[in-house]
Amino acid sequence: MFASKQSRIAGFTLVELMIVVAIIAILGSIAYPSYVEHVRKTRRAAAAGCMLEATQFMERYYTTNMTYAGAALPNLGCMGEVAQFYTVGLTAAATATAFTMRAVPTAAQNDARCGTLTIDQKGTKTKSGTAASVAECF
Repeated sequence: MFASKQSRIAGFTLVELMIVVAIIAILGSIAYPSYVEHVRKTRRAAAAGCMLEATQFMERYYTTNMTYAGAALPNLGCMGEVAQFYTVGLTAAATATAFTMRAVPTAAQNDARCGTLTIDQKGTKTKSGTAASVAECF
């Protein structure tokens, strides 16, 4: 009799186990969306940084040649890093005095909040998404 009492005390009941599983499920359902949004923001920040690196290349080209025309972006290391989530490049061929750089999210990024990010030769930043301001995206 004494041995069976001790074995009952040492174990978990099914109800206790189900309570723990329910608590873990609730915590997971709260944490997962926050995690996904954090990953999305991190990828967006990486794409914005890559755009700025490409913009700096364009400015160096302009300083050397006194025109943006004819500038071809080299294969920057950051472009390979963000390629799965963003396509970074010029919107069209650069003119003598202007260019616009953009980062277009791929299907893997699914960023309706900021959408396509752009920056031009003046440093003007824009977004195509539903975010209230550009500052939320860059």
